[in-house]
Amino acid sequence: AIAILFLKIAALATISDRRFWILIAASAWGRWGQLRAIAAYPYLKPAGKGKFHRDHVRSWQIWLVFLLMLAVSCAIGIAGGQIALAAKVSGIGAVSSWSVGAWLYHKLGGHTGDTYGAIVEWSEALFFLTFAALGTSN
Repeated sequence: AIAILFLKIAALATISDRRFWILIAASAWGRWGQLRAIAAYPYLKPAGKGKFHRDHVRSWQIWLVFLLMLAVSCAIGIAGGQIALAAKVSGIGAVSSWSVGAWLYHKLGGHTGDTYGAIVEWSEALFFLTFAALGTSN
């Protein structure tokens, strides 16, 4: 947990432009990755706090939230004249959150409540690190 915190702080320290937008987007995409993993992959334990979510999330809800996030990103990008940034945010967010859940599934064979939380944290860290490496300019 401390390593993730340091990674996030280091990445955010290098992002000087549009930091607020990137913070909000990272948070949203990290939670979408968690939601996607809940719907897409099996739960490893017969019971647990995460099992409740696995039993009640439907795939159409995942795609609805995905489309809403894309629409909001595009709307903000159009309103602010930052279409390229909106596309970059959506692409990096979707890929980072999707890949973290898939990687954990590949390594563990399923998910638990702990891995759902790890998806959020690692997706955010990967999102910040990618933006730190690529920059926020159009």
